[in-house]
Amino acid sequence: MRSATLRSVVLFVCLLAAGIESTPTPKTKRSFTVPRVKNRDFTGYDGPTELLKAYRKHDMPIPRSLVDLVEARHKKRSLDSLGGVVGTVSATESSNGVEYVSPVKVGGQTVNVAFDTGSSDLWVFGAQLDATSKEGHDVYDSSKSKSFKALAGNTFNCTYGDGSGVLGDVAMESVSVGGVTVSQQAVGVASFVSDQFVKDTGSSGLMGLAFSSLNRVRPQAQKTFFDNVMDDLAQPVFTADLRRAGDGSYEFGRIDQAKYTGDMTWIPVNSTSGFWQFTSDTFAVDNGPSQKSRDGAQAIADTGTTLILANPRLVDAYYAQVQGAFNSAEEEGYVFPCDAALPDLSLDIGGSYIAKVPGADIKFSQYNENMCFGGLQATASKVQIFGDVLFKSQFVAFNGADRSIGFAKAVDNQKKAAKTTRRRR
Repeated sequence: MRSATLRSVVLFVCLLAAGIESTPTPKTKRSFTVPRVKNRDFTGYDGPTELLKAYRKHDMPIPRSLVDLVEARHKKRSLDSLGGVVGTVSATESSNGVEYVSPVKVGGQTVNVAFDTGSSDLWVFGAQLDATSKEGHDVYDSSKSKSFKALAGNTFNCTYGDGSGVLGDVAMESVSVGGVTVSQQAVGVASFVSDQFVKDTGSSGLMGLAFSSLNRVRPQAQKTFFDNVMDDLAQPVFTADLRRAGDGSYEFGRIDQAKYTGDMTWIPVNSTSGFWQFTSDTFAVDNGPSQKSRDGAQAIADTGTTLILANPRLVDAYYAQVQGAFNSAEEEGYVFPCDAALPDLSLDIGGSYIAKVPGADIKFSQYNENMCFGGLQATASKVQIFGDVLFKSQFVAFNGADRSIGFAKAVDNQKKAAKTTRRRR
């Protein structure tokens, strides 16, 4: 009897041990930060060029005069860089592309890309590009990757009506961002890139962070990096800290409360079109009364666009308060004397939050000795685009689980730096 009892106890212990061993270990949820680094070839912004990029990206009607202006301006810069000598000019010499990029690893190869909440494709410069297109860029070479797998029959095409853009084949690759790896991530490997991207030698691709429904891989759209990694994050969010002073960063999986002041306001987004889109139909100039731009007007939070493109009524009302400002046919947008005092602009975000854009952030670029191009310009469609001019003063969180966007006033790092300097003295 004792022997039978002992055997039963031993059997129970063994079964218990087996059960413990077979229980899956809970996956550790985590967060990570991706720094932005200064584009080594950034030479300053050109207002009309950035306006043209925004129109192209969002499929807005493009005036031929704007295209001609940008082409003529870049040609002149190329000639000036050679002292007037006609000839072939390297892309770097006329580059004034994205100001900041972030490093990612694709198949173990480091590529500097721009993070973009206004698109949904991850693409990189491919080794099959011609030598001129690759010059000065980080290039992904599938033959040097042990994890490369072709996504047979699929291509990606991010080209626009005027023929600019990028296209190529699609790979399933190991992609690491901030030390976190997605082993099967769709990556567009560019076999064609237009001059817009070739000239920007500091950036060698794009990391799209809009919703996966906007992805341009065909015939089968693919998930974004954020969608693929979201379930492994401590929180299903990423944040954009695109500060005015300093390089800033993107952070995945947590919301760092030290980077903003006050409370964060959350607004549900309309993701039908694949964008982080919300209502924004009122505004105020300086401390003036609230004004209506257009009933139900929509806006997109887009870190891949530098400017704010807003409803024409809003734009006209703003520059009416800037002495010497006018809508320039020569520059294809609003300009003003560089020494003009620019009022603050308050923008409605989803009816629940007011984002105050300092006037200093609307001074975008100087195009001659005395005149500057505005960082606020009119949209050429019904949708407004809130780009980096807005993000400089705002800390923004993107929640992929409940499809909402959070806004708060960013910590003013310029003032913080000044205080630190005074303490050291």
